Amino acid sequence: MPIPARAGVVARSLLRDDAFRAIRDAIVNGTLAPGERLNDGDLAQWLGVSRTPVREALTRLEEAGLVRTRPGRYTMVSPLDLRALRGAQSVTTAMHELAVREALPNLSTAELDAMRAANARFARALRDDDVDAAVAADDDFHGVLVGASANAALRSVLDQFTPALRRLERLRFASLSGRGSVAQHERIIARCAAGDVEGAVAATRANWQTLAPLLDTAIDAGGPDT
Repeated sequence: MPIPARAGVVARSLLRDDAFRAIRDAIVNGTLAPGERLNDGDLAQWLGVSRTPVREALTRLEEAGLVRTRPGRYTMVSPLDLRALRGAQSVTTAMHELAVREALPNLSTAELDAMRAANARFARALRDDDVDAAVAADDDFHGVLVGASANAALRSVLDQFTPALRRLERLRFASLSGRGSVAQHERIIARCAAGDVEGAVAATRANWQTLAPLLDTAIDAGGPDT
């Protein structure tokens, strides 16, 4: 398997969580490609940790649908799976709609400003063709409403299903199809600022449903596993 050039990226504290995030991010950004075989010893060397936190991280990544394991045979990055991606999209969309419903009655001016700032960073990243920055800014934008909902169960569900969709979103943000998301974010902000719960929910739903046209394309590009 290819080992990223940067070594020893995991701090000694919270090794399991840090290993999980580092491997997850390498899968999401394509450094570890769909179908890539994973070796826990190589990953431990890359991260500068023992094999134990790596194995724990791989177990969590399997639960998130990013890793597939056959005991005694192999551990690999999950191929893009049409059914799993559609399921993740449906669940993620529903959770973000719920976040809007729970956050909006008490959404503050500061939180609206944070959404505007995140969308400005998002637009700038798209203009600069900086996919990593676009993904991060999009996370920040939707994260305001998720945080304002103060719903730990909702956040837990999103933590499980969002990473699988981020692999798909990188394709969108790397193409012109992602440019429409800036205007969609603006509509979400406008409806939130107006206190229009149903309008904000509808705008949020429309934003997440823009992933649907990419599903078949992504499967064709990444190798079918349906």
